[in-house]
Amino acid sequence: MSLVTLLPFIVLIGAMFLMTRSAKKKQQAAAQMRNDMQPGSGIRTIGGMYATVKEVNEDTVLVDAGPGVDLLFAKNAIGAVLTDDEYNRIVHGVEHDLKSDSDVVPDDASSLTETDGDADSDAKSVDLGKKDTVEETTDAEAAAAEADDAKADDAKTDDVKADDAKTDEEPKKTDGDSEAK
Repeated sequence: MSLVTLLPFIVLIGAMFLMTRSAKKKQQAAAQMRNDMQPGSGIRTIGGMYATVKEVNEDTVLVDAGPGVDLLFAKNAIGAVLTDDEYNRIVHGVEHDLKSDSDVVPDDASSLTETDGDADSDAKSVDLGKKDTVEETTDAEAAAAEADDAKADDAKTDDVKADDAKTDEEPKKTDGDSEAK
Protein backbone atom coordinates (compact mmCIF):
# COMPACT_ATOMS: atom_id res chain seq x y z
CA MET A 1 0.00 0.00 0.00
CA SER A 2 1.14 3.42 -0.82
CA LEU A 3 1.04 6.57 1.25
CA VAL A 4 -1.64 8.09 -1.03
CA THR A 5 -4.05 5.25 -0.18
CA LEU A 6 -3.45 5.59 3.56
CA LEU A 7 -3.75 9.39 3.62
CA PRO A 8 -7.61 9.54 3.81
CA PHE A 9 -7.58 7.09 6.71
CA ILE A 10 -4.93 9.09 8.55
CA VAL A 11 -6.94 12.33 8.09
CA LEU A 12 -10.12 10.59 9.30
CA ILE A 13 -8.39 9.25 12.43
CA GLY A 14 -6.91 12.71 13.15
CA ALA A 15 -10.35 14.39 12.83
CA MET A 16 -11.89 11.81 15.18
CA PHE A 17 -9.12 12.42 17.70
CA LEU A 18 -9.72 16.20 17.63
CA MET A 19 -13.50 15.78 18.03
CA THR A 20 -13.20 13.41 20.98
CA ARG A 21 -10.65 15.71 22.58
CA SER A 22 -13.03 18.72 22.49
CA ALA A 23 -15.92 16.60 23.78
CA LYS A 24 -13.73 15.33 26.61
CA LYS A 25 -12.81 18.92 27.55
CA LYS A 26 -16.52 19.87 27.68
CA GLN A 27 -17.28 16.88 29.92
CA GLN A 28 -14.43 17.80 32.24
CA ALA A 29 -15.62 21.41 32.46
CA ALA A 30 -19.18 20.25 33.28
CA ALA A 31 -17.88 17.87 35.96
CA GLN A 32 -15.75 20.66 37.45
CA MET A 33 -18.78 22.98 37.49
CA ARG A 34 -20.84 20.36 39.32
CA ASN A 35 -18.05 19.76 41.82
CA ASP A 36 -17.76 23.50 42.53
CA MET A 37 -21.42 23.71 43.61
CA GLN A 38 -21.89 24.96 47.14
CA PRO A 39 -24.96 25.37 49.33
CA GLY A 40 -26.74 28.60 48.43
CA SER A 41 -25.82 28.45 44.73
CA GLY A 42 -28.57 28.87 42.17
CA ILE A 43 -28.84 26.06 39.63
CA ARG A 44 -30.78 25.04 36.54
CA THR A 45 -31.47 21.35 36.04
CA ILE A 46 -31.31 19.67 32.65
CA GLY A 47 -35.11 19.65 32.76
CA GLY A 48 -35.20 23.47 33.07
CA MET A 49 -36.12 23.80 36.76
CA TYR A 50 -34.45 26.56 38.78
CA ALA A 51 -33.62 25.93 42.44
CA THR A 52 -31.18 26.73 45.23
CA VAL A 53 -28.65 24.16 46.43
CA LYS A 54 -29.12 23.10 50.07
CA GLU A 55 -26.68 20.21 50.34
CA VAL A 56 -24.06 18.63 48.07
CA ASN A 57 -23.14 14.94 48.44
CA GLU A 58 -20.83 12.73 46.43
CA ASP A 59 -23.36 11.75 43.73
CA THR A 60 -26.49 13.68 44.70
CA VAL A 61 -27.61 17.26 45.32
CA LEU A 62 -30.42 18.34 47.64
CA VAL A 63 -32.11 21.47 46.30
CA ASP A 64 -34.76 23.85 47.60
CA ALA A 65 -37.31 24.37 44.81
CA GLY A 66 -39.67 26.52 46.88
CA PRO A 67 -41.04 26.99 50.38
CA GLY A 68 -41.14 23.53 51.92
CA VAL A 69 -40.14 21.74 48.69
CA ASP A 70 -36.82 19.89 48.89
CA LEU A 71 -35.81 17.72 45.95
CA LEU A 72 -32.96 15.24 45.56
CA PHE A 73 -31.19 15.21 42.18
CA ALA A 74 -28.28 13.27 40.74
CA LYS A 75 -25.29 15.52 40.14
CA ASN A 76 -25.44 14.70 36.44
CA ALA A 77 -28.94 16.22 36.30
CA ILE A 78 -27.57 19.70 37.06
CA GLY A 79 -27.34 21.59 33.78
CA ALA A 80 -25.76 24.83 34.98
CA VAL A 81 -24.62 26.57 38.14
CA LEU A 82 -25.75 30.19 37.86
CA THR A 83 -24.22 33.34 39.28
CA ASP A 84 -26.22 35.14 41.97
CA ASP A 85 -27.15 38.01 39.63
CA GLU A 86 -28.26 35.66 36.86
CA TYR A 87 -30.30 33.48 39.25
CA ASN A 88 -32.04 36.52 40.80
CA ARG A 89 -32.75 37.97 37.36
CA ILE A 90 -34.35 34.75 36.10
CA VAL A 91 -36.18 33.55 39.20
CA HIS A 92 -37.07 36.75 41.04
CA GLY A 93 -37.01 39.23 38.16
CA VAL A 94 -34.44 41.40 39.95
CA GLU A 95 -32.27 43.52 37.66
CA HIS A 96 -29.07 44.76 39.33
CA ASP A 97 -27.08 45.96 36.37
CA LEU A 98 -29.52 48.27 34.59
CA LYS A 99 -28.00 51.52 33.44
CA SER A 100 -30.17 54.55 34.10
CA ASP A 101 -28.99 56.41 31.00
CA SER A 102 -29.72 53.56 28.57
CA ASP A 103 -32.93 53.39 26.55
CA VAL A 104 -35.49 51.06 28.03
CA VAL A 105 -38.08 49.41 25.83
CA PRO A 106 -41.56 50.18 27.22
CA ASP A 107 -44.01 47.41 28.09
CA ASP A 108 -46.91 49.10 26.32
CA ALA A 109 -47.34 51.45 23.39
CA SER A 110 -48.92 54.27 25.40
CA SER A 111 -45.54 55.57 26.50
CA LEU A 112 -44.34 55.86 22.90
CA THR A 113 -46.47 58.96 22.28
CA GLU A 114 -45.22 60.79 25.37
CA THR A 115 -42.50 63.40 25.14
CA ASP A 116 -40.15 64.54 27.87
CA GLY A 117 -41.70 68.01 28.16
CA ASP A 118 -45.33 66.87 27.92
CA ALA A 119 -46.67 66.08 31.38
CA ASP A 120 -50.35 65.72 30.47
CA SER A 121 -50.00 63.51 27.40
CA ASP A 122 -52.91 61.33 28.55
CA ALA A 123 -55.26 64.28 28.08
CA LYS A 124 -54.08 64.83 24.51
CA SER A 125 -54.85 62.29 21.84
CA VAL A 126 -53.69 61.76 18.30
CA ASP A 127 -56.29 62.63 15.65
CA LEU A 128 -56.62 59.63 13.35
CA GLY A 129 -59.36 61.15 11.25
CA LYS A 130 -62.18 59.26 12.96
CA LYS A 131 -64.89 60.88 15.02
CA ASP A 132 -65.47 59.56 18.51
CA THR A 133 -69.09 60.82 18.82
CA VAL A 134 -72.05 59.44 16.91
CA GLU A 135 -73.75 62.04 14.76
CA GLU A 136 -77.39 62.54 15.65
CA THR A 137 -79.84 62.54 12.79
CA THR A 138 -82.39 65.29 12.48
CA ASP A 139 -86.14 64.68 12.33
CA ALA A 140 -86.22 65.50 8.60
CA GLU A 141 -83.48 62.96 7.87
CA ALA A 142 -85.30 60.31 9.90
CA ALA A 143 -88.56 61.00 8.04
CA ALA A 144 -86.76 60.75 4.68
CA ALA A 145 -85.20 57.42 5.67
CA GLU A 146 -88.61 56.05 6.69
CA ALA A 147 -90.12 57.16 3.37
CA ASP A 148 -87.34 55.40 1.45
CA ASP A 149 -87.98 52.21 3.46
CA ALA A 150 -91.71 52.40 2.70
CA LYS A 151 -91.02 52.80 -1.04
CA ALA A 152 -88.73 49.77 -0.96
CA ASP A 153 -91.42 47.71 0.79
CA ASP A 154 -94.01 48.76 -1.83
CA ALA A 155 -91.65 47.76 -4.64
CA LYS A 156 -91.15 44.34 -3.06
CA THR A 157 -94.89 43.70 -2.80
CA ASP A 158 -95.34 44.70 -6.47
CA ASP A 159 -92.65 42.18 -7.45
CA VAL A 160 -94.37 39.44 -5.44
CA LYS A 161 -97.72 40.17 -7.17
CA ALA A 162 -96.05 39.97 -10.59
CA ASP A 163 -94.46 36.64 -9.67
CA ASP A 164 -97.87 35.29 -8.58
CA ALA A 165 -99.37 36.32 -11.92
CA LYS A 166 -96.63 34.43 -13.80
CA THR A 167 -97.30 31.23 -11.88
CA ASP A 168 -100.95 31.26 -12.95
CA GLU A 169 -99.85 31.00 -16.56
CA GLU A 170 -99.07 27.62 -18.13
CA PRO A 171 -95.48 26.53 -17.51
CA LYS A 172 -93.10 26.58 -20.44
CA LYS A 173 -91.96 23.30 -21.92
CA THR A 174 -88.22 22.67 -22.00
CA ASP A 175 -86.04 20.04 -23.57
CA GLY A 176 -84.39 19.21 -20.20
CA ASP A 177 -81.04 20.85 -20.86
CA SER A 178 -82.10 24.42 -20.17
CA GLU A 179 -81.08 24.20 -16.51
CA ALA A 180 -77.55 23.24 -17.46
CA LYS A 181 -77.17 26.30 -19.70
